[in-house]
Order: sequence, then C-alpha cells, then structure tokens
Amino acid sequence: MNIKMYTTLFLLALVVIFTVQNATAVTVNFLFWKLEISRSLLIFFVLIIGVIVGWISHSHYQHSITRNKKSQ
Repeated sequence: MNIKMYTTLFLLALVVIFTVQNATAVTVNFLFWKLEISRSLLIFFVLIIGVIVGWISHSHYQHSITRNKKSQ
C-alpha cells in the first residue's frame, strides 16, 4: 500500500474514534428552535458552516482584488 492509503485509513480511524466518543446527544437552542443532536454531528455541521463562510469570504476577497487590478 502507498502513503495515501495509510493516511486515508488513519484519518478514517480518527473520525470513527471521534464519532464514538462524542455520540452523546446535546440540546441546541437557537432563537425559537430547540434541537437535540449528537455532539459529533453538531461539530461536523459547525465545521461545514465555517468552511462555507471561509470559502465565500475568500472568493469575495479574490474578486475585489481582481476588480481593483482591472480598474487601475
């Protein structure tokens, strides 16, 4: 096996361990909503939201730089 396969298996094992250790259900209150979800899913969703916000802000930043270079 090559290094990519070992790395993938290692990361997959870490995800499985993380999920098993954080399977406890927690209650999330947001404005008028009340949601009960496992802690690992909550962390995953927050990570995905952070990636999306970072991607959008990076795209906006790159677009503004490109626009400023064209106007000069």
